[in-house]
Amino acid sequence: MATPAAAAPAVHPLMKLLRMRETGLILIIVAMFVVMSFASPYFLTWVNIRAMVMAFAVEGIVVVGMTILLISGGIDLSVGSVTALAMVVAGWLFLQGVDPWVASAMAIGLATACGAFMGFFVTRVGLHHFIVSLAVMVIARGICLLFTGGRPLGLYSLPPEFKFIGQGTIGPIPLVIIIFVAVVLLFDFMLRRTVMFRKVFYTGSNEKAAAYSGIRTKRVVFLTTTLCSALCGVAGVIYMARFGSAQPTFGLGMELNVIAAAVIGGASLKGGSGTIFGAILGAVLLSVVSSSLALLDVSVYWQDIIRGTILLTAVTIDHYLGKSRK
Repeated sequence: MATPAAAAPAVHPLMKLLRMRETGLILIIVAMFVVMSFASPYFLTWVNIRAMVMAFAVEGIVVVGMTILLISGGIDLSVGSVTALAMVVAGWLFLQGVDPWVASAMAIGLATACGAFMGFFVTRVGLHHFIVSLAVMVIARGICLLFTGGRPLGLYSLPPEFKFIGQGTIGPIPLVIIIFVAVVLLFDFMLRRTVMFRKVFYTGSNEKAAAYSGIRTKRVVFLTTTLCSALCGVAGVIYMARFGSAQPTFGLGMELNVIAAAVIGGASLKGGSGTIFGAILGAVLLSVVSSSLALLDVSVYWQDIIRGTILLTAVTIDHYLGKSRK
């Protein structure tokens, strides 16, 4: 009697967990916490932990949008400029007498329009995300400088209920962190469970094959590009409420941090892979690194070099992982 072919051995749940990119990031973060707890007595203080979380919470909202865009096969270099644009436009409108809530809604609408503008040139004209977002980065920054004359806008008369968005707490937890967690949970659920966001993975993996299977890939790319900019608008408004000012030079270099966090967390620059949870762990890792370097009194110039090295390392790992999958 012939023996049936042996089934492939099942992977043990623990081994599967250890192979996950997120598990490696968690272990690295925990190791850094342990090392820094001995290196600096201030690292594990509530003040420093709160500062680290606040440092990546609002930027983490932008990381969510960037991750979804990277999964679809796109990239956005304008996130810092669009965030600053939303901040400046909302602040300028408020100084002109517009209600801060209305001004903020209009600023988020403008940021969303920036994304739609980029999406149009990518999907209809056929230009690459890199070129279009680079152009929008320069245009948005120029508009910021035009509206402000290159000087920060002092928004000292913002009402307390509006400032509460960026400065208030619910119990011991800052509202900024609650908003951040809500955005992460919402889009993580949608990316994992909804049909629309599953199409993002198919589009990023192989756009032509996805189009042949009936997915409107151009629509997917347009929507993910628009969503990324819309979340930049939300972040810009929160930053304005948090700082009580609008700074035209805000967000310089943000695109480096955001892309680095997403790629470190497993989002591929070639599209088709990535998770919100992984990207947020990437943002946490970068925040811990920045805090550690500051507490160890490392020069700010060296901090930039180290962050750039981390990004290069993450992209290199992503490149070799992509080759190993083929």
